[in-house]
Amino acid sequence: MPDTVTFAEVAPIIRANCMPCHREGQAGPFPLVSYTDMRRKARTIRKMVVNRWMPPWPADTAYSHFLGERALNARQIATIAKWVDQGSAIGDTTNLPPMPTAKDATMSGTHPGNREPDAVVWLPDTFHIPGDNRDRFIIAKAPFELPRDTFLSVVEFVPGNRQGVHHMNGAMISYAEGAKQDVHTGAAYIDADSTQSLDAYGDLLLQNDDGTWPLMTPNMVNYLPGLSPPIYPPGIGGYRIPRKGAFLVNTLHYGPSMRDTMDRSRFNLWFSSTPPGRPMKELQLGTLGMSPVIPDLVIPPDTVITFRTSLRIPADISVLTLNPHMHLLGKSFLAFALTPSGDTIPLVRIKEWDFRWQYAYTFPTMLHVPRNSVIHVVAVFDNTRANRNNPYDPPRMAQAPVGVHMRTTDEMLQFFVNYVDHRPGDEKISLDPHGEK
Repeated sequence: MPDTVTFAEVAPIIRANCMPCHREGQAGPFPLVSYTDMRRKARTIRKMVVNRWMPPWPADTAYSHFLGERALNARQIATIAKWVDQGSAIGDTTNLPPMPTAKDATMSGTHPGNREPDAVVWLPDTFHIPGDNRDRFIIAKAPFELPRDTFLSVVEFVPGNRQGVHHMNGAMISYAEGAKQDVHTGAAYIDADSTQSLDAYGDLLLQNDDGTWPLMTPNMVNYLPGLSPPIYPPGIGGYRIPRKGAFLVNTLHYGPSMRDTMDRSRFNLWFSSTPPGRPMKELQLGTLGMSPVIPDLVIPPDTVITFRTSLRIPADISVLTLNPHMHLLGKSFLAFALTPSGDTIPLVRIKEWDFRWQYAYTFPTMLHVPRNSVIHVVAVFDNTRANRNNPYDPPRMAQAPVGVHMRTTDEMLQFFVNYVDHRPGDEKISLDPHGEK
């Protein structure tokens, strides 16, 4: 470390680890892009990084490693602290890369080549959220017409109201050529609490013109706080996207609000010239998934309880991305695979669960999990006053959701595993789309 630390040494650290959220259009409460931005918030930055409150990276880097880790090491923290203590000088910035200029960047700053989206598909109308402190669940569609059928490498849901949108689960509707004349007809939003899914799909006019149902690709795009869609190298994952279609929002959850607000969300699309040679598949463990939670996910007040779920893998798989999910009472999360030979494959460990930061964790290279291995999940829930995220004081009984809609105050234990069928040599294939080692 130099005797005098300047902006030239600090900027690369903050831009790599803080700026993805602290920039226009993102969740950070203030920007950290320019020297002026960082100088203005220097004391705050120092306090947050020295106490390891920021940047948020819930996964334990001593257990497993993933792409895009934002956990600062001791030298990086000391560099920032010294810069602030010495007066936050700008120094010589001759060799500093140009300041990013993308507005409302979302994934534009992380997509390979910093590419802007190739297309943007908006939900058709603004949704007004009454300030009555109630959860709301909406079904909607975002229709699109493209010049031609093509391939899709990444689709990203971007909430228009990041404070209001809690989560979104989405699918893609594909219309065969000539099957649907006008994809834009039908209702814009449907109240999910007052209708059944098939009735809602009818009101959205999702059917083909002859009354038959089009092809649906389920669980294609999702949103949770802190979650960014993974980007895989060409040929891995991806989808075929038709000339005419729609993104079906099966659940758009707006959390309780005490004031009237509004939202108009969108989908950013990045196309690819490469067809999806190895389609991605998904395992879902736990709540509403392929394996039961043991014991039943019921958490009495003033208790701290451990729950488990496990799933045997019938064939060799190559794991790409993991997504742990709990709600406000989550305390810790551990997932690992146990092979038939008794070896343990670490997956992910989160010692201090934070509902606000739920990432999709992508491995640097594909991870081989042999057939007949068992994936184990062990999660602890804290329904006491000591849990600062507990929505109730005094604590109340909490349990898994009844029905298909997940309220913030319901509890869940889920673990999503995205994978492809295993091929020899997969462990040597980098999943870094930027080509970094």
